[in-house]
Amino acid sequence: MAAPLGLTMGEPAGIGGDIALKAWMERGAASVPPFVLLDDPDRIAALATRLGLDVPLAVVDEGGLDRVADRLPVLPVPLPAPVTYGTPDPANGPAVIAAIDRAVALARAGHLSGVVTNPIQKSALYACGFRWPGHTEYLAHLAGLPDEGTVMLLEGGGLRVVLATIHVAVKDVAQYLTSDAILHVARVTHSALKADFGVAHPRLAVAALNPHAGENGAMGREEIEVIAPAVARLQAEGIDAAGPFPADTLFHAGARARYDAVVCMYHDQGLIPLKTLDFDTGVNITLGLPFVRTSPDHGTALSLAGTGQANASSLIAALHAASRIAARRQQSMSHE
Repeated sequence: MAAPLGLTMGEPAGIGGDIALKAWMERGAASVPPFVLLDDPDRIAALATRLGLDVPLAVVDEGGLDRVADRLPVLPVPLPAPVTYGTPDPANGPAVIAAIDRAVALARAGHLSGVVTNPIQKSALYACGFRWPGHTEYLAHLAGLPDEGTVMLLEGGGLRVVLATIHVAVKDVAQYLTSDAILHVARVTHSALKADFGVAHPRLAVAALNPHAGENGAMGREEIEVIAPAVARLQAEGIDAAGPFPADTLFHAGARARYDAVVCMYHDQGLIPLKTLDFDTGVNITLGLPFVRTSPDHGTALSLAGTGQANASSLIAALHAASRIAARRQQSMSHE
């Protein structure tokens, strides 16, 4: 039997616990892959009672992470402060980080087949000394990679997008956008599409930065000086890449049929169309890590925490995506 996935707690005051419990309840109907929750068992038991969910728990240790029949396995990560749903407490920040650290360590040791991360509240982590822009950069740090060593891929609604810049203010995008950044993102995506998604001949579309792809320099020269040279270099390397294409014509159904992923220049350029197409089941997948990592493509939803109204569809999709990628990697290793 394959090792289970590890699901981190995320922000305790957010919906991570709610959707973890709901995902476990859907394990039969939605064929949810086996997972172990890294969280505080007392907190999860109290939350299940609060939500009226019949979820018996099995507290496990690192030697017993295999599937526990009819109980939700919880690997304890104690919370030092009581949880008030909807109100993050920085005192619990170290436990949030500890859950991520432990899940990654167990995945790298082969005890977990992958890591699925519940959303974090970055402001609460910053208050306790967290110095990374977000989850993705912290996971790169744990893997010994530079912040820019990984690639964020978002998948949903038949669309995959990757980002040349991520957590950068819109006014600063042009400053951070380089041909090298585009080349790195495209190369990693091309390799991952083949290895992790089973796409034999990946096709990449590359978005422009400016309206109308810059109108031959009239509305910006990034297409001429940064993006087009990167596309030419990718083509010279044998990667099926095309662009830069105006972003406003790149995401309709006919355009989506012509590529397997879009290299977007900044965060909202990719996430707005993806979330419009598939808000409930979008998945965030980190490429370039030595372990599998996925996450639901939404935030902590503090206003819904502890109410029972949170939708677990994106988490369930993230669990399925992690399981598929882990299985492909395992199959590839068995053939080597």
